[in-house]
Amino acid sequence: MGNLNIEAKKQTTFDAIVIGSGISGGYAAMELTTKGYKTLVLERGRMVKHGDYPTANDEAWDLPHNNVVSAEEKALHYFKQDRLNWWVNQDNKHWVNKDSDYDYDEIGRFDWIRGHHVGGRSIMWGRHCYRWSDLDFEANLKDGHGVDWPIRYKDIEPWYDYVETFVGVSGQAEGLPQVPDGKFLKPFPLNCAEQSMREKVMAKYPRRVITPGRIANLSEYNPEVHKGKRGPCQSRNRCWRGCFYGAPFCSLSSTLAVAEETGNLTLRADSIVHEIMYDNSTGKATGVRVKDANTGEEIEFNSRIIFCNASTVGTTAILLNSRSEAYPTGLGNESGELGHNMMDHHYGMGASGRIPGMKDKYYYGRKPAGFYIPRFRNIDDETKMDNFVRGYGYQGGAGRGAQTPAGIIGKKDKDKIFEPGDWGVSITCFGEILPYHENRMFLNFDKPDKHGMPTIVFDAKLRENEMKLREDGVACAVEMLEAAGCEDITSYNAQTAVGAAIHEMGTARMGHSKDTSVLNKWNQIHSVPNVFVTDGACMTSAGTQNPSITYMAITARAVDYADKQIRKGEL
Repeated sequence: MGNLNIEAKKQTTFDAIVIGSGISGGYAAMELTTKGYKTLVLERGRMVKHGDYPTANDEAWDLPHNNVVSAEEKALHYFKQDRLNWWVNQDNKHWVNKDSDYDYDEIGRFDWIRGHHVGGRSIMWGRHCYRWSDLDFEANLKDGHGVDWPIRYKDIEPWYDYVETFVGVSGQAEGLPQVPDGKFLKPFPLNCAEQSMREKVMAKYPRRVITPGRIANLSEYNPEVHKGKRGPCQSRNRCWRGCFYGAPFCSLSSTLAVAEETGNLTLRADSIVHEIMYDNSTGKATGVRVKDANTGEEIEFNSRIIFCNASTVGTTAILLNSRSEAYPTGLGNESGELGHNMMDHHYGMGASGRIPGMKDKYYYGRKPAGFYIPRFRNIDDETKMDNFVRGYGYQGGAGRGAQTPAGIIGKKDKDKIFEPGDWGVSITCFGEILPYHENRMFLNFDKPDKHGMPTIVFDAKLRENEMKLREDGVACAVEMLEAAGCEDITSYNAQTAVGAAIHEMGTARMGHSKDTSVLNKWNQIHSVPNVFVTDGACMTSAGTQNPSITYMAITARAVDYADKQIRKGEL
């Protein structure tokens, strides 16, 4: 019997545990397994393998209701996630959690967009990849909001190089200090309307640069570099459905695939992590306690190190639920900051217009991204604004829609539909939310869900700085469309909730001191050094840029540090 117990212990003991299988969790798994660590990846959602993409080849007319989810179904199952209007469709609803199955509570509205399955939101993400600079890493220190980042661009720059090379980021060098150039594949070029807009806007506003979107789609494919199950982009622009070609970066086709090839990966789906177990005598975590989503069985897994990559909200919920005599309010919560400083990018603001002319020009395929306009406010003394701090950027694109004139039916209508209409352009502004302590999430322990986890409660909102920033962002969007020669310009400023940009960050921030932050500069919990947090929860400010490439760089850096500490016998 003793031998059986020893064997059972082996089956639940690993060198490393990674909680979550998305953008950062997949990267942690790849880095750990390729360094030789027997690694358990725990995913609370269902098993999905590369190729399990049921709508990837469907046209809109192949899908129920022409890709529209009925109002009745949304009201029944997606009553919170559908507040974004555009998010839940027939082609992607199988990736989206049902609010009816996994609801949450709000004091201040929070749009929590999520999907529980292997690969997580790496299947659905927009793939925009922009480096941060010291404009971002020094912002808190300089303007007094939040705490100082414990790292600077020089600390993360080589890791940007490292992950961009593997991920495959298509883009164009511009020499802008606020968004440093990276290791780019050839860009998906601007079309004629976007190029015209770039030239005209820069002629009037030299600091407003319209550049091809820097995206994690393989415009060029090198199997020696882009390992896993990947191939070149086919310009289908159906990335969020899942891609059989593996051209958009996704943990299923890339990091998890590489990790699996090492023979060191154990991937366990339907595994809901309830807590991280802590040993007060050693000051370290011993493993995690998991509930099987299908059987209800509770299992304990042990490991030397733990990487938390369950997403900003998921990771922080686990840490808050990991209570002990040493940490009665959550693992590593000596500062009281765990769950606070919730950030995102706010949007729901922008402008659109019609571009006259160029009726003799069209384009080939459906490229996976349009353009990006990097931040141009509060960069230096010349661009300093008196009424708000930080800044914003834009994503957008130009194209030609079908003509659908009123009063025409039958064959004439069909013929007209196949004639391209006018060129149009749309730009959406993404602004930075400051790290307010008051923006938070916490757990209601008196209201457990069906799996026994306490209900998550959000209390967050946009504040005065965000409102002033929004006004300027919309005004500048209109200015740029006017400079581009657009007609019929319309603008919008529909205030959105925190979470709506799907870039939630903070809640277990990095910092210099355990008195003011949860993590140190290596992403370790200050007083629990064998627990690392490298997903969005670790972020100390939100920046303007899409954050996922930064999560991956931070993750690779943290795994490298953990490996070196283990080999030195210090971890």
